[in-house]
Order: sequence, then structure tokens, then C-alpha cells
Amino acid sequence: LSPFDPVPLLNNAVANIICMIVFRRRFDYNDQHFQNMLKKLTDVAYLEGSIWLYDAFPALMKHLPGPHNDIFTSSRSLEAFIRTEIERHKLDLDPSNPRDYIDCFLLEEKHNRSNDVGFEEENLALCCLDLFLAGSETTSKTLQWGLIYLIKSPNIQEKVQAEIDGVIGQVRQPTMVDKANLPYTDAVIHEIQRMGNIVPLNGLRMAAKDSKLGSYIIPKGTTVMPNLTSVLFDKNEWENPHTFYPEHFLDTEGKFVKREAFLPFSAGNTSFNAPYFPLVKD
Repeated sequence: LSPFDPVPLLNNAVANIICMIVFRRRFDYNDQHFQNMLKKLTDVAYLEGSIWLYDAFPALMKHLPGPHNDIFTSSRSLEAFIRTEIERHKLDLDPSNPRDYIDCFLLEEKHNRSNDVGFEEENLALCCLDLFLAGSETTSKTLQWGLIYLIKSPNIQEKVQAEIDGVIGQVRQPTMVDKANLPYTDAVIHEIQRMGNIVPLNGLRMAAKDSKLGSYIIPKGTTVMPNLTSVLFDKNEWENPHTFYPEHFLDTEGKFVKREAFLPFSAGNTSFNAPYFPLVKD
């Protein structure tokens, strides 16, 4: 076998899964429109680091040249791609048979025209964009870290394979029902997310009420940016914080245990964590 780069394959597969959820169709990997969308998604992900400077000095930054301006160009291009799909859905929308996220949203928009609940076409385009921006690069990067850690730990890889073969076998696809019978695999997936640490700094949050954290008072309305890295590698929370150690998520009987300090994507009441999403096969 000759060496190859798995990243394009992972990006294609993950993006197509989201396309099936949102558009109810998948794209050929050679489709130029699809590849252009993937490039824009990657560009936005790489440029997100400059958002904080722009957010701090918006009046100044919008007049300065630099890569931070490209994020708006890429976002507009992605939005245009999504709006084209929305218009295509309107042509054959069947209220009795919604096919995907766009269909469901359009039907809710029709039912809630007099209610201010957010079912508007502008929101639909932005929600679809959020699904791609939040779900594609993060999932692909998680899979890439998974490959790295399993290649570096062949003994762990063998245990995962043995458990999957014993529970699922080689014929059928895995389902969420299998999760309870795959504690070691579940632990490995969680440990990949912890060590991968793909979102070191959480997005901005706001304190919903006056709060106290240790000796600090955080008034209601305060903007907060959680440092997830400090939690994921806290030596007071993890036995071997800087080592790939799936046993972090297993008890003495080998059963899966969810850790309170496991915050791989975000913190707060709207935190997102879908460790099994990368297992979905395109």
C-alpha cells in the first residue's frame, strides 16, 4: 500500500452526511460545486481565529486589509449555495412527506406566519450554514485525531476492533442501540475528543444570572469565554491528563462512565457533544 492523505476523504464523507440531513441528497466527490463548498468551509474554519480581534475592534478592522476579510466572502458564498438549495426545495415541497431539514423548516414557516418564533427564510439559510460550519470541520478533525491516536496505539485499536466484531460483527451497520454494549469503544471515542481538544476556547457566552465561581463574582450579563483546554487537561480531574488513556471513562468493572470534566466542544446549557456522529458512514 502506498501512502495517501485521508483528510480529503474524511472531509467529503462528513460534509455529505450533513448534506443528506439538510438537502436530502449527497454529492459526487468530483462535483465542482461540492468541492468549492468544502474549500469555503475549510477557509472559514481556519480564519475563525481572527474573529476575536475583529469583534474587539470592529470599527477599525473593517477598514484594514487582511485574511480576516475573507471569512465574510466565504460565508456569503456558502450562504448563496444554501439559498439555491432552498429555492430548489420550494419547487417540489410536499407537506405530507418532508424529506429533510429544509422541508421541515419551510413547512413550519408556513404554519407560523403570524407568530414571531423565528421560522423565517433568512433564519433557515443561517441555520443550515451553522450546521455545516459547526458539524463538518469539527467532525472531520475528530476523525483525523482518531486515526492518529489509534495508529500510535495498536493495542487499543485491536481492543476496539475486537469489541466491535463481538457486538456488531462484519455484516451489519452499527446503530445507537449498540452503544450500551460497546463501553470500551465509547471510552476510546471520548478520549479521542478529550485529547484532540479541537475547540480549545469555547465561543462567547453570557452569564444568565449573578454567579460565583470560586472567589470570583460574575455579574449577570457578563461576557464569558470558557477555556475548555484547562478543564480537559486538569490534573485534578484526570488521572493521566496528557496521556491517551481510555480508562478515564471506564469504571473498575469496565463500564462506561461519563466524566463531569468532559467538555470537548462547549460549556453551558446549550453545550454540544455528539461522540457517535463520526461513526455514521457515508
